[in-house]
Amino acid sequence: MSISTFSIEFSDRDRLIKAAFEGKSFRKIPVTAKRELIIVGAALLITTGEIIKGANIENASYGGTICAERTAFVKAVSEGKRSFTGLAVVTDVKSAISPCGMCRQVIREFCAQTMPILLVPADYEQRLAEGVADGGVKETSIGELLPDSFGPEDLDRPRA
Repeated sequence: MSISTFSIEFSDRDRLIKAAFEGKSFRKIPVTAKRELIIVGAALLITTGEIIKGANIENASYGGTICAERTAFVKAVSEGKRSFTGLAVVTDVKSAISPCGMCRQVIREFCAQTMPILLVPADYEQRLAEGVADGGVKETSIGELLPDSFGPEDLDRPRA
């Protein structure tokens, strides 16, 4: 099943990717933590043009950690913003990495299945300088990342 994404303007795409890199710089990691987790930054584009940034906020217990994608959504939704047009996710890995399962479900809860999700490699700027098309960004959607998903509209289905 292939679900095409709707597009966002190049200027918004550029702002979104830059904001995801900025968001990554605000991560919180425990001082004593081993370097095991991937560092993630996320940026969520609101229909008004505003961008909400998120970083992974880690916890010494690990179970209390919240991913960058969910951080961005929690910030937005807690301020009454619920209409989104794009998401960019960047890590410290030199390949495009997809959101975890829990983040995918949160994205599914609040976004159109065709909303663009930009998976940005850590060396995006270097790739652009080397002439790699789109800097190696993988564009996808929650419909592609979470096919046959359960969403809020399923709560209203008739019961037997």
